[in-house]
Amino acid sequence: MMTAEQLMASHKANLETLFGLTSKAFEGVEKLVELNLNATKAALSESAQNTQASFSVKDAQELMSLQASLFQPLAEKTAAYSRHLYDISTGTTSEFAKAFEAQTVGAQKQFASLIDSTLANAPAGSESAVAVMKNAVSAASTAFESVQKAVKQATEMAESNFNAMTNQAAAAVKAPAKKR
Repeated sequence: MMTAEQLMASHKANLETLFGLTSKAFEGVEKLVELNLNATKAALSESAQNTQASFSVKDAQELMSLQASLFQPLAEKTAAYSRHLYDISTGTTSEFAKAFEAQTVGAQKQFASLIDSTLANAPAGSESAVAVMKNAVSAASTAFESVQKAVKQATEMAESNFNAMTNQAAAAVKAPAKKR
């Protein structure tokens, strides 16, 4: 059984983690709001400039040229926005994952300590049951660690794929511009 001091320390640690995660979530939201405000301001400014430029167009050929010249910067800005959004998302998610991992490690240690103290006080003749219990706990810990590694690998692969896709999209946008 946990003592009152241990219970209070556990609650305090849990509250600190909760408040820390809440703070990280708000930081992520603040970054997202800032990104969207900046993108909106830039879009409004560019829209006004592009509208002014379209008023000075004299013929259809010049209009087509103007429209073509606007496409590449728009695609590049869209790719940059997506990348920034992805960075905010992965940064915030990473903070949550670190906190979850730390909490899990702490819980595993507490559980292992509880199992060890319970098994130490097991009655004589229960050695085989104790061994089975220890093996089950060990197997569960190993399985959990394997899942954590698989999630990390999947996350790294997703990030790598996103980066490759972003680079390919940026290269595809730049390629037609070079042909002109």
